[in-house]
Amino acid sequence: MRLVLTSDTHLPKRARDLPPPLWTAIDEADVVIHAGDWVDEATLDRFEARASHLVACYGNNDGPALRARLPEIAYADLAGLRFAVIHETGASTGRTERCAAQFPDVDVLVFGHSHIPWDTTSASGLRLLNPGSPTDRRRQPFCTYQTAIIQAGELTEMTLHNLPPRRT
Repeated sequence: MRLVLTSDTHLPKRARDLPPPLWTAIDEADVVIHAGDWVDEATLDRFEARASHLVACYGNNDGPALRARLPEIAYADLAGLRFAVIHETGASTGRTERCAAQFPDVDVLVFGHSHIPWDTTSASGLRLLNPGSPTDRRRQPFCTYQTAIIQAGELTEMTLHNLPPRRT
């Protein structure tokens, strides 16, 4: 099962559209995971039209219309792995163990908010992933998203994709 993980798309505030490599990855994925901060309801509509299967939540920049369509925390069982998707997890200090305690029945927690890519595993085995942002790199060298494969109940081929700079 091929996954695409993204968050903090912030359309159209940060960009007019997503970078073409991300749209291509979405078109080819079995499941797309979005960890909030869509900003624009039309972006959610486009994801729903293009993604084979979408697992998504709302973020702190998402208004009432998006909050009416998306949960604060999305859960999914994907090929034997239990996923939770949430926008914000709090401060980076202590995040891994704090989230492991908050999500004891989850194998993979996907989150956003910071725009900083993250990939750690807690002592209890919870994998925490933040794909960064494909449109707003903030203090990071690149805008990013992640892809992964689920094979035999394991998350494999986890890749952080650096996107080319936007043309202005």
